[in-house]
Amino acid sequence: MIRADWEDIVAVDVHTHVHASVKGSVESEGLEAMREYFGSDSTAANVHEMASYYRERHMMAVAFTVDAYTVTGDDPLPSNEEIAELAAEHADVIIPFVSLDPNRGVGAVKAARRLVDHHGVRGLKLHPNAQEFFPNDRRFYRLYEVFEASGLPVLFHSGHTGVGAGQPGGGGIRLKYSNPMHVDDVAVDFPDLTIILAHPSFPWQDEALSVARHKPLVHIDLSGWSPKYFPPSLIQHANSILQDKVLFGSDFPLITPDRWLADFA
Repeated sequence: MIRADWEDIVAVDVHTHVHASVKGSVESEGLEAMREYFGSDSTAANVHEMASYYRERHMMAVAFTVDAYTVTGDDPLPSNEEIAELAAEHADVIIPFVSLDPNRGVGAVKAARRLVDHHGVRGLKLHPNAQEFFPNDRRFYRLYEVFEASGLPVLFHSGHTGVGAGQPGGGGIRLKYSNPMHVDDVAVDFPDLTIILAHPSFPWQDEALSVARHKPLVHIDLSGWSPKYFPPSLIQHANSILQDKVLFGSDFPLITPDRWLADFA
């Protein structure tokens, strides 16, 4: 196992998706629709390919899948186990997060403990829109307890999503689940839990900035948006009172670090 040489790392991308399995997989129609939405010509990458990409750029990447089994009826591909096992081979650049559908109930809690204790995952990724749940629903608090007790972060998708965008009925995706004010309740009830609000949280940008400013362990990642579209309020806060709480994230592979950084020019 290769460990990270922090002196050689220039950035940590806290938001990347693994869309391909080393066991072979077929790209979904959803991924193709997302590619069109983002104006991206990217291809799905497995963990080995992601590791090569980020190693060449002297970056690390937080990598995850999305588990929405109770909505789609499909287990995530690649699996959480595959990502964790391959990440261990590339520990110099890949940080594995687990994605668990909270609606799996006690099964999600047991899986979280197993993956944290025996597979070395370093955090949890949740997508309230795709998984159809409100973050402040107390039925899911036992899942958060696992990560708070382990000192590991939980990353929540927030705001608008490209998933289902432009499709009839938005592909069945309901935006109401991703208002960051729902996560504010979680931050109150889990004061020792590190939380990351993914994306600039449109149309609730000001709410996200307020939550991050008010709650000490709430952060914001900048993934999923080209920097040229960042609202002035976000830039102002990122350059001042939230400068230590705004994190670099791309949304690889749909938005790559190369594209994200080039858009600053």
